[in-house]
Amino acid sequence: MNRIDRLYALAEELRAAGPRGRTARQLAERFEVSVRTIERDLSALGQAGVPLATKQGRTGGYSVDRAMSLPPLNFTAREAMAVAVALSRGAHVLFARDSRSALQKIVAAMPQRALDEARTAAAKVRLLVQPVPDPDGEVAEQIWRAVRDNQVLRIAYTDVGGVETLRDVEPQHVVVGPNGSYLTAWCHLRQEDRVFRMDRITVAERSLTPPCRPPATGDLEVDGHETKLPEAALRPEDLFPTPT
Repeated sequence: MNRIDRLYALAEELRAAGPRGRTARQLAERFEVSVRTIERDLSALGQAGVPLATKQGRTGGYSVDRAMSLPPLNFTAREAMAVAVALSRGAHVLFARDSRSALQKIVAAMPQRALDEARTAAAKVRLLVQPVPDPDGEVAEQIWRAVRDNQVLRIAYTDVGGVETLRDVEPQHVVVGPNGSYLTAWCHLRQEDRVFRMDRITVAERSLTPPCRPPATGDLEVDGHETKLPEAALRPEDLFPTPT
């Protein structure tokens, strides 16, 4: 994580922590940097206008002064439980940290009574756990960046027969399914759309090869399943249109 991203994440971590705050040591462990680095980052946030508050003493630490920031959103117990279930179902290596951060923000924003009700309700739900092979975390992150930025990616891929090939691909989507996660991409080697199991990609790095994907190719079936786009969940006006 570069410094700019860490500064944003640090501010969000403190906002999610609420009045309890975080110590510099806790923050250093969370972001895997030194305490001195965290203290420099906190100083930079303060100079940038983030309303930090400090508490001295054994239980002291840093927090965002809520009197000088926007009030938190209020979630009902059922809403919080639904989000917790949804995020727990999607505990993928790419999104695990962001899922935890999102839940921390929700928990910090809730009144204690509603939070207790949500926890009691969530304790009545159990999710079936189907063990699936996880891709390497660093490889998965490189794949995601290439998908996000529309960059050609050079991968080392081992097929089901154990044969490894080195190829350039143009990533299209990360597909998260019940049997594992996949990358759909235009393959320069095969000159067609292909599906790659992410746990079989042992190396992934940016390629200088220019894009050459045809303007239109067919959709691929992935692992025998149809796919859906979670992007729709970020457009509630499309899911629940206003009556005319």
